[in-house]
Amino acid sequence: MIPAQDYEYLREHGAAAIFGPGTVIPLAAQKILQELNQRLELV
Repeated sequence: MIPAQDYEYLREHGAAAIFGPGTVIPLAAQKILQELNQRLELV
């Protein structure tokens, strides 16, 4: 488990999303798919 105080460091180093405890899996999957679609549009 990643401590909340490390989230900003991860974002600064390229993490597009961080899913902590209690994350609703379908919503996390939707966010991942949206991020992938955005990145593919840039290629």
